[in-house]
Amino acid sequence: MAKKVVQFMDTSFRDGFQSVFGARVATADFLPALEAAVEAGTRHFEAGGGARFQSLFFYCNESAFEMMDAFRKVTGPEADLQTLARGINVVALSQQPREMIDLHAKLFRKHGITTIRNFDALNDLHNLQYSGERIAAHGLHHQICITLMDLPPGCEGAHTPDDYLGMLRKLLDSDIPFHSICFKDSTGTSNPRKVHDTIRAARKLVPEDMVLHLHTHDTAGTAISQYLGAIEAGIDRVDLAMSPVSGGTAQPDILTLWHALKGTDYALDIDPDKIIHAEEVFADCMKDYFVPPESRMVSPLIPFSPMPGGALTANTMMMRDTGTLHLYPQVIKEMSEVVRRGGFGTSVTPVSQFYFQQAYLNVTAGRWQKLNPQYGNMVLGYFGRTPVAPDPEIVKLASEQLGKSIFTGDPLDLLDDDPDQVDKLLQENGLELSEENRFIAASCEDKGVDFLLGKGKLMIRKQSDEVKAPASAPVASSPTSTPPPPMGPRSYTITVEGHAYQVQVAEGSGAVQTTPATPAMAAPAAGTDVPAPTPGNIVRIEVAPGDPVEANQTLLVLEAMKMESEVKSPQAGIVQTVHVKAGDTVRTGDRLVTLGE
Repeated sequence: MAKKVVQFMDTSFRDGFQSVFGARVATADFLPALEAAVEAGTRHFEAGGGARFQSLFFYCNESAFEMMDAFRKVTGPEADLQTLARGINVVALSQQPREMIDLHAKLFRKHGITTIRNFDALNDLHNLQYSGERIAAHGLHHQICITLMDLPPGCEGAHTPDDYLGMLRKLLDSDIPFHSICFKDSTGTSNPRKVHDTIRAARKLVPEDMVLHLHTHDTAGTAISQYLGAIEAGIDRVDLAMSPVSGGTAQPDILTLWHALKGTDYALDIDPDKIIHAEEVFADCMKDYFVPPESRMVSPLIPFSPMPGGALTANTMMMRDTGTLHLYPQVIKEMSEVVRRGGFGTSVTPVSQFYFQQAYLNVTAGRWQKLNPQYGNMVLGYFGRTPVAPDPEIVKLASEQLGKSIFTGDPLDLLDDDPDQVDKLLQENGLELSEENRFIAASCEDKGVDFLLGKGKLMIRKQSDEVKAPASAPVASSPTSTPPPPMGPRSYTITVEGHAYQVQVAEGSGAVQTTPATPAMAAPAAGTDVPAPTPGNIVRIEVAPGDPVEANQTLLVLEAMKMESEVKSPQAGIVQTVHVKAGDTVRTGDRLVTLGE
């Protein structure tokens, strides 16, 4: 009897890039590998969307639309090119108005995409209604998602097979247009038995010709077990990747599942020798890229603190940028507390980012001392309805800190107040009002405008760009340790026969340099220093020396973990000194601004 062929989509060039390189990969570097994959026979690719949209503007200084055009040119007209969308967020971290949700589908179709996988982290079908309608209206295949994960131990009330099947029944009874269904586990934490039982029951509910698709990550080491269970239960298609972006935080390797299916009634329709060659080409393309060690690891602790593979590496890359990677073990441990009290939204973008940002604040500012505005908005209902009610204490904190009440309406109704806002922003900067520019400005905000103005930054980590330490340099400290203070010449002031001298002793050589001491200057007037509340990057400064400010007036905007926060004045006064500039990286406690009377 002929074996049943299991279909697959190659996620190497989207989720693979996000999970291993924090989505920071230049288009020109991967096109030879894409060409080799096409020659190996692959015809279904994940080609963009998700974090690979914003990241190209934020870190790669190139247009995601041009990347999609290049992708289609290499694969040819027959390939199924799929992207990832986040319901009413589409490819942004913030919710988008109806106009931009429609423009997303229109532009992605224009730039060569044929399928859009569409999910909502809260599994709120209402959030998928309008986006699904627009995807289908523009002639794209709409693959709708049910998002999966396992809850941390001790949590219950959501994410069971019955919950997922209940959502599936509501979906089948709804008027949302869709063409296939994906069960999406971005954390890789769903236990294989739950996956098997969910797919088996789902197979009985949907029409016989409805394609069921499963997506997972190997972060917890159970991805192949999930796939085998799902295949036996009737799944049609799974997501796989090629080395060097397979396994660990990414999807299982194509060759790994091919091997696992030996001796079963199932098979992948591939030529393994051709796949091996494509992987060799791919490895050569990526050989200069810095591979974060955590991206290759399987962590048995991920089910306790569910962090998606795609978000895990993106966050650790940002922590490297801000010099806070040593805090990562504490932050990932705090994830469990944040998930437990936040209403059990699935840990997938953007909710996974809200979880991580709140865990980061709990570590750097004190547990629940400061709520991330997005996390606070989520527990208050501004993103839709969470699977279970959030902890009432956290809801109260969110309401107090954000000055908002609980919201039970349609989030889309909050976003259409000023449809000309994006056009005004482009006009103020002298930019063309093209549909692409409008969508870039709406979804990428200030950083998108900076890109369009030619102010984008290239922030791709390559090994050839790293400063090589001398052979005699001491071994670097563990990433979990606090970096030692910088060493340098030590200075002393001594007095000899009534004359003051400045003495500097150089580290290492012990060389001594003596100069007459500079007469003491009068101490500046006492002022109030405003410190950095968390580590991060300075996005913009909103005051200058000499400016009068009021209490609670915004002084500057600080960004950490894709989260912008305003640093406000603790008092009324005059700005004496601004100690930082846009683009600077600061640590907790660094002086930002000094205020005087």
